[in-house]
Amino acid sequence: MPAFAFSQGSIKDSSISMTMVIPSFSMQVPAGDLSKRFGVNSNLALNVIYKNRNRWMAGLQGGFIFGNNVKQPNLFANLISSSGYITGTDGRFADVRTFERGFDIIAFGGKLFPTLKPNPNCGFFFLFGGGYLQHKIRIEDKNKAVPALQKDYKKGYDRLSSGWCLQQSVGYIYLSNHRLINFFGAVESLEGFTKSRRNYNFDDAIQVKEQRTDILIGFRIGWILPIFRAAPEKFYLY
Repeated sequence: MPAFAFSQGSIKDSSISMTMVIPSFSMQVPAGDLSKRFGVNSNLALNVIYKNRNRWMAGLQGGFIFGNNVKQPNLFANLISSSGYITGTDGRFADVRTFERGFDIIAFGGKLFPTLKPNPNCGFFFLFGGGYLQHKIRIEDKNKAVPALQKDYKKGYDRLSSGWCLQQSVGYIYLSNHRLINFFGAVESLEGFTKSRRNYNFDDAIQVKEQRTDILIGFRIGWILPIFRAAPEKFYLY
């Protein structure tokens, strides 16, 4: 008498193709030329990674860079009075604040190596990529009392810089068998080969022609939303 048994492949049983949507956060330490301008910053990113059954991965990252540790020396040297402050049109000391702002867009590829696994889709990974990096000094005149720091005049102080970049990441991906706990952590290094996008700095009264090597080293963590189609049911006749 014939009977049927049912078998369905799953993330628990084998390496499967999937797309991973990953909101992530990184604390980054600057090095190279960037360390002269900024301190430690944060990076919020959205990563989208595709992994095939052979554990090759490819993806895209878009990150927003922000921080409040600006180290650029003598940034407003031409605006500071003999008293050591910037005086606004209202006759008071101006409340001028500076922040770091920027972004990166990176395409990458790499490989997953299954280890320490609850299933064959977990393991250590290596990624290498390249893309675009931009950063600048955000300037806020809280009382809008300094005409030299309003509208387009701010561009003479913001040190806007951008260029292409490389990134390397080494980390670990964990995907649970029931899609409930999915995360990753990685150490990453980004090297930006940038240049100033402003022709002239107002504070030091010079034309800008510098080529920069901007480096960011950080540890990134993220929560993974895995998207995949379950394997079709198989029927066995015996």
